Amino acid sequence: MPFLELSLMLRSSDQERVELALEEVGALSVTLLDAEADTPNERAILEPGVGETPLWGEIVLQALFDPEADRSGLVHVLTDLLPDLAPERIAFREVADQDWTRVWMDQFQPMRFGRRLWIYPWNVEPPSDDAEAAIVRLDPGLAFGTGTHPTTALCLEWLDGIDLVGKTVIDYGCGSGVLAIAALKLGAGHVAGVDNDPQAIEASRDNAARNGVGDRLDLFMPEDFPGAAAEVFVANILAGPLAELAPRFAACVDTGGALALSGILQGQAQELVARYAEWFDDLVVTTREDWVRITGRRR
Repeated sequence: MPFLELSLMLRSSDQERVELALEEVGALSVTLLDAEADTPNERAILEPGVGETPLWGEIVLQALFDPEADRSGLVHVLTDLLPDLAPERIAFREVADQDWTRVWMDQFQPMRFGRRLWIYPWNVEPPSDDAEAAIVRLDPGLAFGTGTHPTTALCLEWLDGIDLVGKTVIDYGCGSGVLAIAALKLGAGHVAGVDNDPQAIEASRDNAARNGVGDRLDLFMPEDFPGAAAEVFVANILAGPLAELAPRFAACVDTGGALALSGILQGQAQELVARYAEWFDDLVVTTREDWVRITGRRR
């Protein structure tokens, strides 16, 4: 059946109460998008920072309702909540029913990162004649993080380019588990994944099991993470928590261990380089589009 889609732009500070109000009046789903992106393909997908919500200053909220929903009633609810909201900023349209997972699967094609690492959707069978390939297979809809965003791609390429055989790894802000699983597929002995979103923890656990590496991945909420040092540390989160948690992250890397940080915009890189120079040598900034990866070696 078709759905009625309601769409409006609002400040991220208003998001929670608007979303709750729409759910109370029958919203079947709510989607949040970056209002500043020019096209849907440019909308950023960010792993949430520790203690943060992954929202932008201005967001586009899209809610789906039964096609017979009372449009004037929905406008009344929203203008009551947001007195400054002009009713003409609320848009409605009818959208056809789709198998959203199937749409994603049809659009997501296998992607290669570095020399050996591949990300495959579950509906595409990897070739059996490449013995060296390290293949991660992901299920759409479980959580964010498929490798399509530059920050994730930068981290995947870095993992493919270092020696991980038998090593311990920490993936801080694990999201879908794609980096943790990639490290294990590339030969890591054990990975600890940390995320502040219980849904991400569940997605990482599910994806790891599907990839046959669940027995070598331990998952923690930040408050439960013991913080034992590892030989490799990767954090694809946001610049704010990367700066705030720098001392804790430094303590999580063995002497001589490798570090990779991403989720960083170009203008934020130098401040973070200066911050981490207290503990790390050989700090290198790598850029893709507007995003940055910083790598280094623990002193």
